Amino acid sequence: MRKRDLRIAASLMLPVMACSAVQQPQASAEEAPVKYDLGQPYIGGPLPQGELLAPAAPAEGSARAMRDAADSTAYLALAGSARWELAASDADLGPGWFTRAFSCAAGRVISDSDTPRLAQLLRRAGTDFGMSTSGVKKLYMRERPFMVNGAPSCTPLDEADLRGNGSYPSGHSAIGYGTGLVLASVFPDRATQLVARGRAYGTSRAVCNVHWTSDVEEGRVIASATFARLMADPSFRADLEAAKAEAESLASAVPVEADCATEVSALAETP
Repeated sequence: MRKRDLRIAASLMLPVMACSAVQQPQASAEEAPVKYDLGQPYIGGPLPQGELLAPAAPAEGSARAMRDAADSTAYLALAGSARWELAASDADLGPGWFTRAFSCAAGRVISDSDTPRLAQLLRRAGTDFGMSTSGVKKLYMRERPFMVNGAPSCTPLDEADLRGNGSYPSGHSAIGYGTGLVLASVFPDRATQLVARGRAYGTSRAVCNVHWTSDVEEGRVIASATFARLMADPSFRADLEAAKAEAESLASAVPVEADCATEVSALAETP
């Protein structure tokens, strides 16, 4: 990805998500560390009339709010566990985020060197998914779990920025679930695993104590609508077909360097 594109992606995402990487990559002499390994969006902006798709944020004392609080208590018990560490990894949208999160589910290494067309597709679509929740976020500006329960998150360095960024719906959940949908289109033989991993990517935000369950759920809904919009975009469809052709050229599943057994075990810890 070109340096100019990286700067554009970061500037687009800052007002939308206020999410920063868990571990910063080493900076080059002429450029600051990259927080968001994303690209220019295909569509851009929030999902039109997203407030009609997502119900109002749960009111204090409502059944939805009480369920969110109960789930949050259960997730807090995972602090320091393998699932907690995976949540911290999922929070990192810096270089290699899709390689780390989705290669095991795809059964192949997804990277610039192995799948360059697909990597470009995921970066650009990822920006669209992340931006899609911004309108509803600004409408409700819901407080995040760590602001309410006083417990730490799995990304403490991000908390100052997250305080000024609405919790409902989750932009990370939209990125994860949307990416799972895109990858399922590229690797239909792994559709179940990929969509499940996209779902778990969003759940990581609840495990991390930075989002409520309902934030995560509505992020998935908005991602689904955004994916439908992307499928109507000629540029996205062209890049999707190029990614499919690239995937078909792989003679067999590329060995995954990540410890997939550890990932599966960590995901199994989720309540």
